[in-house]
Amino acid sequence: MHKKILDHLNEAILLFDKDLRLTYINPAGEMLLADSAKHLLGQTAHKLFKTAHNTLFNDLLPRLYLLEPLVDRELILERLSQSITVNLSATPLLEDGKLSEILIELQQVDRHLRITKEEQLLAQQNTSRMLVRGLAHEIKNPLGGLRGAAQLLDLELQDPELKEYTQIIIAESDRLQDLMDKMLGPNKPAHKSQLNIHEVLERVRHLVTVEAAHGIMLHTNYDPSIPEIFADKNQLIQAILNIVRNAVQAVQNHGVITIKTRVQRHMTIGRKRYKLTVKIDIIDNGPGIKPELMGQIFYPMITGRAEGTGLGLSIAQSLINQHNGLIECESEPGNTVFSIYLPLETNHANT
Repeated sequence: MHKKILDHLNEAILLFDKDLRLTYINPAGEMLLADSAKHLLGQTAHKLFKTAHNTLFNDLLPRLYLLEPLVDRELILERLSQSITVNLSATPLLEDGKLSEILIELQQVDRHLRITKEEQLLAQQNTSRMLVRGLAHEIKNPLGGLRGAAQLLDLELQDPELKEYTQIIIAESDRLQDLMDKMLGPNKPAHKSQLNIHEVLERVRHLVTVEAAHGIMLHTNYDPSIPEIFADKNQLIQAILNIVRNAVQAVQNHGVITIKTRVQRHMTIGRKRYKLTVKIDIIDNGPGIKPELMGQIFYPMITGRAEGTGLGLSIAQSLINQHNGLIECESEPGNTVFSIYLPLETNHANT
């Protein structure tokens, strides 16, 4: 019963003997350390955390021999080139008054920080979308009247030079109407079906290859084992195409763009936890996104390019949200990564 309970905890539980050799680790611990119990058991704590950038062994663990429980927060551990932030609790276990084992609990806190950030991002996007939709509707109503009046005036005028002015009014009204439609976002219901995500990505790759300059190299790094997802093919093509086109514009005429797919396990999106999600990374080696824009890039009308409308990423995020997914971005000069997360098991989501 005790093992069953430990095996189902979300917190990593590690048990070391008095020589600091691992004797037990639960499944949450295996996930945290990115390795199986078969490979981890018997290893020393020093080896398990040999790349830890903290005082875990220089200061904390030796104090356990004084039989005092220890608590430390926000320790940075490096596992397989990935940094994780954890809170640590270490408890000495006694037998006949002497130290026999050490129980260590590790709670990954960067995941909770990430969930909080996602919730804030989704809330901001929903609020922004509601404001933009309201504004777009308010503009469309008088815009239609303006266009209609210009058409009627055009019919009454005989002078070609005067007609030229009414044609400008009509053309600009149509341009604004198209902009308002884009700001309102997708208004058609999704037609979902089982599909292979790589078919979508290959379609995007083909479209971009035709459009892009010869100096741009487009690479792919696919995981062929990813199962089919239940989604709207056209909507996914549009969303991913918007992001890849942004990458093309970022690298200008020379650069490398990589489209990468992997399976992400135990992903939380919008307060729902999914056992499996597909992660699509779109990576470019362009100059990166300005830090002052990073928190706003998914808002409508926000763009770092003078000729841009600032709607591509907003529309992409809206389309991915309709699939219970999320888009995130990390950027630094020479490495900008847009990550798209799509649930693979929408029927097995847990709150």
